[in-house]
Amino acid sequence: MSGIIQSNTVRASGTIAVAAAGLNWSSTILTALTTFTVTVANAGGNKYFINGVQQQTVNLLEGFTYKFDQSDGSNNGHPLRFSTTSGGSHSGGSEYTTGVTTSGTPGQAGAYTQIVVASGAPVLYYYCTAHSGMGGTANTTAETVEAGNGYWIDTTSTTCTITLPSAAAKGDQIVLIDYARTWGTNAITIDSNGLNYQGEADTYTVEYTTSGQSINLVYSDSTKGWIPLEDDVTANEPVAPPTQKAIFAFGNRYIPDGDQSVTYGMSNKVNSSGVIIADTAGTGSEVNTQRGAATYGTDKAIFAFGQNGSSQNNTINLVSNQGVVAANSTGTGSARLSLAATAYGSSGQAIFAYGIESGGSQNKSNKVSNQGVVASDTSGVGTARHELGASPFGGDKGIFAFGYSNVVHSHQNKSNIVSNTGVIGSDQTGVGTARGGLAAAQFGDRCIFGYGSGGGPSNIVSNTGVVASDVSIVGTGRIGVAGAPYGGTKGLFAFGANGTTYYAMSNLVSTSGVVASDTSAVSGVTIRAQVNGAGYSISA
Repeated sequence: MSGIIQSNTVRASGTIAVAAAGLNWSSTILTALTTFTVTVANAGGNKYFINGVQQQTVNLLEGFTYKFDQSDGSNNGHPLRFSTTSGGSHSGGSEYTTGVTTSGTPGQAGAYTQIVVASGAPVLYYYCTAHSGMGGTANTTAETVEAGNGYWIDTTSTTCTITLPSAAAKGDQIVLIDYARTWGTNAITIDSNGLNYQGEADTYTVEYTTSGQSINLVYSDSTKGWIPLEDDVTANEPVAPPTQKAIFAFGNRYIPDGDQSVTYGMSNKVNSSGVIIADTAGTGSEVNTQRGAATYGTDKAIFAFGQNGSSQNNTINLVSNQGVVAANSTGTGSARLSLAATAYGSSGQAIFAYGIESGGSQNKSNKVSNQGVVASDTSGVGTARHELGASPFGGDKGIFAFGYSNVVHSHQNKSNIVSNTGVIGSDQTGVGTARGGLAAAQFGDRCIFGYGSGGGPSNIVSNTGVVASDVSIVGTGRIGVAGAPYGGTKGLFAFGANGTTYYAMSNLVSTSGVVASDTSAVSGVTIRAQVNGAGYSISA
């Protein structure tokens, strides 16, 4: 087949929603890749068990992929294959290989036989190449969908082909919906099964390649065939619940008596009322300072990079949704310190960026997956700098701003927006006092930068990423301060230093971005600076 039909543009707003109410919706999601777990047991001789059922008859849809997982040790010596003859080679048949791939050794991890069911595939039989009487039947079905029904199509793992009915009457309707928003990665192909599609013969390829798409198909007549009334894209608009608690961790302190600098590994949880709890000790090896921290996975946090003594590092410490800081893990990306981090996206990603490495300011970045995996370096965008702040805003975006650049030898007030896909934008014209050593805290769908060098002021960022002009700071001016969200819609700044005086006080940020005066720390909170903070937990 050749040619592509795309960009179907006939639309009638709301038709899918109205029409879908009269359809039968399949209780089974059509998954492009289905995995069957294969085991072998003695039941009057060795037999295959498919998902625990002896010699189960399986039903395979044409255009879909099926993996027969033979990782279980009982499969040792029992390779599974397909044939058009019951019993396969043991009954005079031959191996069926169309669309079939194999991997590994049965009985060992990762071993499987996989089949992409071809159009027009016959009834198949699975069998053991080494022993007779073990297998069963694999029926193949040509028509994937039926008129009068709606279907969710999940292409998370691979592509698939949807085969329409071979006969249709005027007014027949079928609705297909991208279940996992993955058609942009793994497209669906429509096989019109001998009928026309938008007036074109079945010799054309019909592909839908946009994530979040819904297709409302109605059959007209033999001339035009199936016509999409809509192929609308539904916006991906779910918003993760806000974090309710926060955690501050790590940091350092210069102690004039003895002329020594101490690096810390303790953490301090913040409850949903903004109260900083007394120190929780680290395990001993988790001492670090001048790091970045952000929320990831919607309810967990990550601390990464930094400095331990004179050694820069890319060490990672994940924080559970209970606020437990994990032991050090080896990181990815260039070791550096005095960088910043922010969450972004709708499914819990984060990004670390900027910092100083071997004495030079940087603008490289490292994305973090919603599982807390840190990616390798991405080439930099914007002015290289360090001692900056970062925060989420607008529900799914982030912002880096301010800092000091030893490339141009000056403090900065530039900002860089992070898109909801983790792309850092170019420099935005600076607003507010150029400074370093500050922090940022999210409150609601906005955020605020505060404190820093020169008695730094505060600057609110709107939910569209616009940085406002200076507002005089409230509370004790300091550098090396940390910021974090709490209580769902509020934020706070905490810790820091002014000269050789170190603090553990905090300043709460209201839902409207007003910074409150100093709140003294509770007993048991260690005074220190160069701390970092992030939100965690969606439970108050």
